[in-house]
Amino acid sequence: QVQLAESGGGLVQAGASLRLSCAVTGRTLSWSTMGWFRQAPGMERQFVAAIRWIDGHTEYTDSVKGRFTISRDNAENTMFLQMNSLKPEDTAVYYCALDRLNIGIVKTTSNEYQDWGQGTQVTVSS
Repeated sequence: QVQLAESGGGLVQAGASLRLSCAVTGRTLSWSTMGWFRQAPGMERQFVAAIRWIDGHTEYTDSVKGRFTISRDNAENTMFLQMNSLKPEDTAVYYCALDRLNIGIVKTTSNEYQDWGQGTQVTVSS
């Protein structure tokens, strides 16, 4: 059974940094794409970034480009999201997600990912 476990959230001031981790067990990721989504209260779940495991190709939503970096550790089956220059509008629950069999176009809609972590809260104060 596939399990995704996020960690690394917290409460920080604007301008600070956080690093989220998502550890995956129960499945090899060679043919997969993994993504980060976030959901603020009263809002729909929003795509943040994704990485294609086979070649490390990445995609970002415009609002985080230049501030966030997605990466992976093949040996540890773990994905990361380095978040720098955080803003209050980045406040949300952050979820990692797995698109199990995708070595093609990176998907940016949540309903195209099959497995999800439990989420980790990121709060940025002004």
